Amino acid sequence: MRVVIVGAGSVGKSIGRELLHNGHEVLFIDKYAEEARSRSVPEASWLLADACETSSLHEAGLEDSDVVVAATGDDKVNLVVSLLAKTEFGVGRTVARVSNPKNEWMFDESWGVDVAVSTPRIMTALVEEAVSVGDLVRLFQFQQGKATMVEITVPADGPVVGSAVGSIQLPPDTVLVGIIRDETPIAPSAEDAIEAFDELLFLTTPEAEAELGAVFTGKGADEVRTVSGEVG
Repeated sequence: MRVVIVGAGSVGKSIGRELLHNGHEVLFIDKYAEEARSRSVPEASWLLADACETSSLHEAGLEDSDVVVAATGDDKVNLVVSLLAKTEFGVGRTVARVSNPKNEWMFDESWGVDVAVSTPRIMTALVEEAVSVGDLVRLFQFQQGKATMVEITVPADGPVVGSAVGSIQLPPDTVLVGIIRDETPIAPSAEDAIEAFDELLFLTTPEAEAELGAVFTGKGADEVRTVSGEVG
């Protein structure tokens, strides 16, 4: 997969290193990309240019990229890059960083953003989740709110502790996509048993969240607390 990352600050470089480690092709675009910065991720390609200029994006071959990540610290730049990537170059997927949570409402399909990531929102959600076992934490929102990724930490007295994944009746349009146990990610199978304090990651819908929380915590659906960390 070819990924173009706009913004080679600490956030952009961290994303790039992970993608390179996973075998993807990475190109950074940064108008301040001095030699020292490019040497910090030598496996990537680099373009010293202003990504808000269509000529720069043509030079970067944006039309041949699979994903564009707008990772600068400037929300205006990230919006412009996402919009150009979608409308001018037909990029299949755009991911945009939101620096100011007050600007989140703009990071949607109308600006060419497929997924918006707000670090302050994620950190808030994770802090609240860490002290509230059993709460449902909404981490991401996809397809303009029609689908969400949520996390539930199973309480010690949860009704599903010891149950096999395949025996648990999930709400409609809900899929268990991952289990984190003792800081280790697990790809769930039908035979895996749920353990106390497992962190469960689901793809679901907003309408199913309360019912999903009830299944794993034993609370009534109206008692399930949702920590809003949604970022897209």
